[in-house]
Amino acid sequence: MAPADATRDEDSDLEDKKMPLIDHLIELRSRLLWSTVFFLVAFFACFAYAQEIYNILVLPLARVMERVGGSQRMIYTALTEAFFTYVKVGAFGAIVLSFPLIATQIWMFVAPGLYRHEKRAFLPFLIVSPMLFILGAAMVYYLVMPMAWSFLLGFQTTREQTVLPIQLEAKVGEYLGLVMKLILAFGFSFQMPVALTLMARVGLVTSRGLAKARKYAIVAVFAGAAVITPPDIMSQVMLAIPLLVLYELSIVAARMVEKSKGIEDDDLENLDDDEPPPAAAAPSTAHKRGGTTALAAPLARDEEAGADGDPGRFEETDWNHGH
Repeated sequence: MAPADATRDEDSDLEDKKMPLIDHLIELRSRLLWSTVFFLVAFFACFAYAQEIYNILVLPLARVMERVGGSQRMIYTALTEAFFTYVKVGAFGAIVLSFPLIATQIWMFVAPGLYRHEKRAFLPFLIVSPMLFILGAAMVYYLVMPMAWSFLLGFQTTREQTVLPIQLEAKVGEYLGLVMKLILAFGFSFQMPVALTLMARVGLVTSRGLAKARKYAIVAVFAGAAVITPPDIMSQVMLAIPLLVLYELSIVAARMVEKSKGIEDDDLENLDDDEPPPAAAAPSTAHKRGGTTALAAPLARDEEAGADGDPGRFEETDWNHGH
């Protein structure tokens, strides 16, 4: 099928799917309701297994404590702290588990308003986005946390070193809050290529503009990494370097999107060029056969005028007809 025909089909499909505003609001309410149901189901399931999730989140610290020594326990100092810690753990697990389902509901609400080629363009982002989130979460869990906890636990002292030893008594709420913040921060930070590529697709940024802003991006990435990560230079660098690599990949992806947009724009221009011009008046049979410029209707009117007593006009028309 020609690009112009495909675009016409997409236009007709989109016209068929047009809905009144009230129907859009009803559809939005339905999607929000399903998203809320998915989150609540995931929350209660994760809250029931909060201890298992807790074991996973404290495992990096437990391994470092076992290696460097010291108090291997968690404490809480407020009566409700442990309970609300489990609530936070359940909410954290619910966000991770229900996010794909919630994203599906968002897509089902947006997709009917997109052309077929726009849906195909968004499909790679739907696949790459969760993969990048998992990559960021795995990086902070397996690389950043062990190194950061080793650095921070290195400030513990024994009685031989100081008059009063310095030992870690980690509060469970503070520790789990930090861990969950790091996992979410790394996961969402790794969404930068997706965000920049989408912005390039809608024309908010360009690959050339991203390349020119590289030096500002380096400063912003290191500043953001310093805020997100624990206060050691190694953790900051371990977040900043992957983000800079992802920034360079975003420039490449934006350039590819610009090229594909150029092809789509050419297809739309071809669609306009393929529109047939306005139909011209068809010449008379006499014009096709005898090569004259007179048409049948004016000729008949002139003959009637001659019959009514206007010989000059009749003779002029008859002369044209004879030639």
